[in-house]
Amino acid sequence: MKKTLRELAAGQEKGNDIIVAAVVDGVMKNLGETVDEEKQPVWVRLSSAEGERIYRRSVLFLAIVALRELYGAANAELIVRASLHGSLYCDLEIPGGLTDGAVSAIEVQMRAIVAEDREIGRRVMPKDEAVRFFKEARRIPKANLLSALPDQEIVLSTCGEQCDDLYGVMLDRTGELGRFDLMRAKPGVLLRTPRGGNGLELSKPIEQPKFAQTLRESKHWAKILQCEYLPDLNRCIQYGQTGNLIRVSEALHEKKIAEIADQITAGIKKARLVMIAGPSSSGKTSFAQRLKVQLRVNGLMPVSISLDDYFVNRVETPLTPEGAYDYESLHALNVDLFNKDLVALMQGKEVVLPRYDFVTGERNDGAGPRLSIAPEQPIIVEGIHGLNEELTHAVPRDEKFKIYVSALTQLNIDMHNRIPTTDARFVRRLVRDYQFRASSALKTLRQWPDVRKGEDKNIFPYQEDADAVFNSALIYELAVLRKYALPLLQAVRPEEVGHAAAQEILRFLSLFGNIDDESDIPNNSILREFIGKSCFFTSSGDLKE
Repeated sequence: MKKTLRELAAGQEKGNDIIVAAVVDGVMKNLGETVDEEKQPVWVRLSSAEGERIYRRSVLFLAIVALRELYGAANAELIVRASLHGSLYCDLEIPGGLTDGAVSAIEVQMRAIVAEDREIGRRVMPKDEAVRFFKEARRIPKANLLSALPDQEIVLSTCGEQCDDLYGVMLDRTGELGRFDLMRAKPGVLLRTPRGGNGLELSKPIEQPKFAQTLRESKHWAKILQCEYLPDLNRCIQYGQTGNLIRVSEALHEKKIAEIADQITAGIKKARLVMIAGPSSSGKTSFAQRLKVQLRVNGLMPVSISLDDYFVNRVETPLTPEGAYDYESLHALNVDLFNKDLVALMQGKEVVLPRYDFVTGERNDGAGPRLSIAPEQPIIVEGIHGLNEELTHAVPRDEKFKIYVSALTQLNIDMHNRIPTTDARFVRRLVRDYQFRASSALKTLRQWPDVRKGEDKNIFPYQEDADAVFNSALIYELAVLRKYALPLLQAVRPEEVGHAAAQEILRFLSLFGNIDDESDIPNNSILREFIGKSCFFTSSGDLKE
């Protein structure tokens, strides 16, 4: 006997932690789908990372429906620009321009649709019909993307008279989508939804002027490259024009790194300690090496200090709630010793650095190299805690230059579907860890939620204290990483816990064309840190220094 997943989920709610989807036979399904009653679904709850994303996608669809019902599908458009700590920053194009009153009206309409508890259904149509539908609706990037896909049936989401494709599972009813807030964030809006790891509360609006500037720069780079949407990139690949795209992308990186080096050089008499931080797979290490080259161009002689050598002895390492060693905790480092050595160096004294033995798990103080620096010689330190003042508490703030390395993807799939920065970084890490650390896709998938939790705790809260932000994303990179990632993700078996997540990433990677020829990618590219043949790393992935 068949039942809907919603029927099978009845009675299994846990307060506010609602069930938003289910994994059946390794495939993510929405709650409106029917399955055999004897199936054993794995329930996806709002508190999980995937549940959070499904809920946000559903609320986004709710906003699109409300916008079109108010202004007409041909007269209004919502364009997703970025994801900000559980919120979506969007541009709204409506008749008469965006006003506070218009934002309020859209939210009122969204809540009316929630109160009606409408069905979010599914509409299946042939590809050609779907392409024609989106062309007639003047959603050209979406039509172009679908037209390049192999002939297949396209499954669209429906709500009332509105229909669209948000490339992923959503909740099947609007009645459960009332936990959101739509607020003005000039020049656009911020759509806030619950964060799974935040007690299911709405994500907090945070003033992020530096992030906003990076977003504007990202949009500007996309326009320079004439590559705002994924079909633009795929067309470039199709017509063999990727060489110029790669060269200009890399030149934009080099110019930005040179600008940051100039900032450091201008203030070197005061701020000599350069701290670099960023989330996993943001390319911090390659960035640090390229920055050193640019500082050399400016006549400076930077030196690097590895935070890895300041780990406490393994037996003194803090533990996670699960009892594992928490190497990402600030207290996994001997912060006092690190500050003692920094202050001595900056006072012109000679210091003998420690050396940490990863085999024995012990730090040997005084076993490292001797180091002393000249009065205007910069010290470069790269690590996840680089922006946290507690790490360098003995050094005054005005004697430090902090850099946040992000990986904010410049490319949208289409108007409504952004390539999540976290997914792009995951693909980078997946490829690198397989190439250089013998890690399977399944291992990387299992580690990723803990990596994300560490970033939320140790990195993102401090990013606005940076003096400079470098966006390490390359507009062409996923078209290169795709061929490395696909076989790794395809190897995750249906019975494995990570299969559904692997399928989601496979789906979005399948939208990309392939850049097979890597000869135009320079050997100092940040992408080389992940695919190999970098001038900064050995063939085994170790830093050459």
